[in-house]
Formats: sequence, structure tokens, C-alpha cells
Amino acid sequence: MNAEAVNPATPGPVPPAATGAVTPAPRRKARPRIDLRRLGRAALLGSTTRGRGLPDAIGHVVEAHRAHHPDADLDPLRRAYVLAESSHRGQMRKSGEPYITHPLAVTLILAELGAETTTLTASLLHDTVEDTDVTLDQVGQEFGAEVRYLVDGVTKLEKVDYGAAAEPETFRKMLLATGNDVRVMSIKLADRLHNMRTLGVMRREKQERIAKVTRDVLIPLAERLGVQALKSELEDLVFAVMHPEEYAHTRELVQENAARADDPLTAVADEVRGVLREADIQAEVLIRPRHFVSVHRVSRKRGTLRGADFGRLLVLVQEDADCYAVLGELHTCMTPVVSEFKDFIAVPKFNLYQSLHTAVARAQDGQVVEVLIRTHQMHKVAEAGVVALGNPYAQPSEEQGAGDGERADPTRPGWLSRLLDWQRGAPDPDTFWSTLREDLAQDREITVFRPDGGTLGLPEGATCVDAAYAQYGEDAHATMGARVNGRLATMSTVLRDGDTVQLLMGQDPASEPSRQWLEHAHTPAARIAIQRRLAASPQPAPEAAETARAADAPDAHPDTPRPAADAPPARPVSADVLVDPPGATVRLAGCCTPVPPDEITGFAVRGGVVTVHRAQCAVVARMKSTGRAEVGVRWGESAGCRVTLLAESFGRPHLLADLTEAMALEGAEIVSATVEPPDRQRVRHSYTVVLPDAARLPALMRAMRDVAGVYDVSRAQPQPTGA
Repeated sequence: MNAEAVNPATPGPVPPAATGAVTPAPRRKARPRIDLRRLGRAALLGSTTRGRGLPDAIGHVVEAHRAHHPDADLDPLRRAYVLAESSHRGQMRKSGEPYITHPLAVTLILAELGAETTTLTASLLHDTVEDTDVTLDQVGQEFGAEVRYLVDGVTKLEKVDYGAAAEPETFRKMLLATGNDVRVMSIKLADRLHNMRTLGVMRREKQERIAKVTRDVLIPLAERLGVQALKSELEDLVFAVMHPEEYAHTRELVQENAARADDPLTAVADEVRGVLREADIQAEVLIRPRHFVSVHRVSRKRGTLRGADFGRLLVLVQEDADCYAVLGELHTCMTPVVSEFKDFIAVPKFNLYQSLHTAVARAQDGQVVEVLIRTHQMHKVAEAGVVALGNPYAQPSEEQGAGDGERADPTRPGWLSRLLDWQRGAPDPDTFWSTLREDLAQDREITVFRPDGGTLGLPEGATCVDAAYAQYGEDAHATMGARVNGRLATMSTVLRDGDTVQLLMGQDPASEPSRQWLEHAHTPAARIAIQRRLAASPQPAPEAAETARAADAPDAHPDTPRPAADAPPARPVSADVLVDPPGATVRLAGCCTPVPPDEITGFAVRGGVVTVHRAQCAVVARMKSTGRAEVGVRWGESAGCRVTLLAESFGRPHLLADLTEAMALEGAEIVSATVEPPDRQRVRHSYTVVLPDAARLPALMRAMRDVAGVYDVSRAQPQPTGA
């Protein structure tokens, strides 16, 4: 809104490729599905055939809209254009054009993407409330609540009221509105695209300021909403403003390649068509030129560019199964580059993108040609993203399907929910603005599972700290630890897509987060919550911290072994282990404390002693790698064992007494015990015990876990130390 002019972003005439598309050579008969660059002001205001009383000026909008929605009611568009034209009459853009050309251009962009009638109606009116005497109430009375909401969502806040905070607060308002209806952001993206196309008449400083905001905020939002057609052109327009010399060089490379006589992409496309015809697969094979930024990235990566680097092949089919059939034929009949294969159909991206990616090598010169394989519907969504999903309140069509939960929910994608959550804790506009840019820079998402079957959507690189605040909000301050895929993990553990995360929560609502968590918090929601809580609770002095730590320690009991934090763990003694050949002295390894019926192996060490390890001990692999010969060992008849157990618990009074009582009831003789100083109410214990029967070990560990406050008991883990 209000960015005014039609001049290109850089001085001098700019060919169509400069606005984001590489103009194909005449020999290429492929026609891109969505071309946002072919209609300018002349097309918008020129003579067109009237239809149902529509003004000539929106004839192209109607034509584009009818292509996607042949049965749409055009009356709202007619009335919206009449109101917009009369309201903006007399207003001019800085280029000298009538202002109405801007909402018309924005609406045409959305119509080309396939937006439904309500979005187009709001798009025509998107500047009326901001720049004319039309009020939101008037819009609502004339066009309904949905159009009123969309227009309000994209209306900027006044600088006279908000000062320097007007821009960040406008984006905050817009994102909040997008949380209820993503069509708000669709209109904003199209609005910014037209303003970027017409940026040339502005001062250089203002061009750069607008380009930076576009780069840091609008382009990531276009990516997250899956609107690749807008994102690609916005990237090129920003590239032209921010890096004019590199942009000019890239444009020259593209023009030189377009003029060459031999095009490897055309040759490979013909070969692919032949392969698919022989396999009786109905498919459309198109050449898809790279946009300028993509060419620039490939140039930096590979150095000298070859003909195949300037584009990709796009294969469009009807059904999902056809995609895999095409892939199989290409990999059978041509030379595949296996490392380039990616399956985004089985595992869609978080922005709804689905496609198969592969690459094949030309036999003649070894040039690698990238190939995208998708259905026509996948291509529509890949280009238009959430715009292709239409009205988020309407029932999904049979073509769209019911979606697959959070990933396909156009009204509230997972990343948007997280953004809306953390923004509530950032009342300062500067904090919101800087954190928003940082959040949007995280452009990949993972999904982790909760033990109850629920899911958490997190950015790539998120840790257990982030998972805690995503699941529990402010209550995550009481998190004491986590299990990842069933195993205890530190809060700094980086999560991977598909992990199962169980968070271990303390009972004290006044708990404070560890200051170290700030180093491991990857999401704004976690960082803001931690910083706010720590700011409200100044860090205690070292003496006070020690006093508090001592106060958290479990109460001692007269019959409880005395905690010895500095005492080394006891070494296991010989058990009934048979050695082949017999007669050697046997010692159970302290690194893994094997007990019956563990699978075991042995190694001869100095003094004729045979050290016995659990088979999965890390030391075993290391000793084998050095050529050490294994000694045959097996358990004898005696079932007794000596083992070291590790317990983790919350600190509470009488915990040690209750725990050792439970161990005694299972017949365990405690040889030694070590209790580490409590860390944020979390206590680690180490017990070396002797059992008369090794078969009772599982029951002993279950009994220890059943003690209130104990959340994990495990065997001493194999350590990569000496035998």
C-alpha cells in the first residue's frame, strides 16, 4: 500500500526477466501455469469485452478469476470496483498514474493465483479505509463481515498515533488477523509485490528500507504460506535493489543463455517425453526457468554455469501414483543422480509443498538436469500455497481433500500458532520487531510427538527447552528433565523430526528456569518466557544459592546410607563366571557392570586377569578394533549379582528413607550409595547393590521407580573407558 510508481527497481529498461521470470526462448513451447508479469497498466486499463455490466478496467481480473472459478458471482467485484474507483478518484501515485491502478494490479495478482471472490473483493478495497473517507462500517454494511475483516487486517496503523512503532505494530496487527484468516496475509503479499514492482521513483534510501523489510519479513512469510510464485518474484526484486551489480551480472548471464542455439534442457525434455510415451504415462513436460536469485545461488555454488543450470524440468501428471511411475522410468532409462532425490510427497514440507525432486545426467556431456515431478493439484498448491485453498471457513472440496491435521490447516499453521503465542510476551515494539525477523529466519519445521499421541510443531534446531515451553507455556519453568525416544536427555538436546518427547515436570509452581536454558532456547517463545521470569527473580548470591541447594536436599534417615557426593563408585567384584580355558581370575568391568543374564564377552589383561564386559559396552568395540582377541566367558550356576543402579528423582523430605526401604524389601543389600547435590530440585543417586538372585533385578528397578518422586532408574551405562 502507498508505494507508488511504475518504474523498474533499477535504472534503465528492464526486460520481463528482471521482475522475476526468465523469458523463455521462442523455441520453448512450455507455458508457465501462473505468469504474474505479463500484464501491466495497459492491460489493466485497456479496452476489454464487457461482461455482465462489469467495467472495462477489471476485464482482465474477471478473465483470470473465471479461469479458476468459472461459476463465481461477479457482482461483489463490480460493486467493489465502483466503490474503490470513486473513492480513489483524484488520487495519483508518485508515477503520475491514477491510484486505482494499484488495487487493480494487486487484485489481478491474486486472481492469477486463483484467489476466490471474497479475497478479490477485499483486495479491490484494501486501501479505501486507509486512504479515503470510506469507513470499515461502510465496507461491512455493503460487503459483509468477511470482507470487512480482511480490509481491516491489511489497514496500516497511523504514524501520528504510534510514531516509530507504527510499522512493527502494523505487522503485529496484521499477523493477529492472519491467525484467524490467512487471506489477510495473501492480500498483503500481493500488495507488497506490486509496490516492489513500482519502486523505482522513490529515493534510494527508501527503496533499500522497503527492500530490507520485504527480505526479512514478507519473503519468509510467503515461503511459510507456500506462495512460491510471489516469493520468487519478491526475491528477485529485492536482489535488484540490494545488490544491483550482482543483479546486472546475473541478468546478463540469463540473457546470454537465452540466446544460445543449443539448449540441453530442450534436448533432455524431448528425451523425457519419449521415455514417458513409451511407458504409456500421460504427462506434461515443461521447462521451468530459474528466477534470478536461484541462478545467482547456483553460480556461487558451481562457478561457471552450464546450460542445464539455468532451469529445471517440470513433469505434471494426474495422480500421486503417476509421480512415482515417472520417477521409476526416469531412473531406469536415464542416469540418475541418487543424492539429489527428495520425496516431498510422502513427507510434505510444513508449507504444504509436495513434489518429487530428482536429477539425471546427460550422456553426451555429463550435465546434470534437475527434474520436479508433481500432480497438477500439487503444482497449483506449490505456486499459490494457501491462496489455492480458498476460503478457510468453507468445506474443503473433494479435490482438496480433508487435509492432514495441523500441516494442512489453512486457518492456523503450526508456525503461525507459535508466532502468535510468543508475540503476547513481547509488548515492546522493538523486541517484537527484532524477534519476528529472527523467528522468520528459521525456515524449516519439524514435528515431535508427545507420549499422549499429540504433536508439537517446532523450528528445525529446537531443543527440549523449546518443546517444554511449546507444550506448557509459562508452566515450563518447572520442567526438571526430559526423555527423548524413551531415554533420559538433557534439556539442551536438539530434537529431530519424528522424535517422541516426554517432559518431566516438578511440583513447585514457583520454580524458576535455569539461566543456562537461554543458551539452548531456539524459539522466541522460550527465550521471552525465560527472560521475563529471570528478570522478575534476580539471581541469588552464591552463598544464598548454596543455602537453597542444601535446603532442597532430601532428609536423612537413621537407617539410610550416608550420602557421599565425593566418594567414587564401588568396583564390582568377581561373580560366578566360567572362563574358557578355566583357571583364570575373573573381574567384572566397572564401566558396564554386567549381571546375569546379560550377554557378555571377555578380554585378557595384565596379570592373567580376564575382564568381563557387557557385549554392547563401548569398550568392547574399541578393544576389537585394536586386534585384541576375545576370551570365551559365560555365566555359571550361581544366580547372585552385584550391580550399580542410577536413580533420578525430585528432591523431597524422606525420599532416601523411602527409596532404601523399597530396595530392602526386594532383598537388595546396599554396598554403597552416592547422592549428588540437588540441581533445581533434581537429585541423582548411585547405588551399588548385591542381589542373591539376578532374576530379581527387574523387580528391584520397578520398585525403585514406584517410589514417589523417582522418575527414572537405570543400570550404569557402558562408558568408553579402559577395561
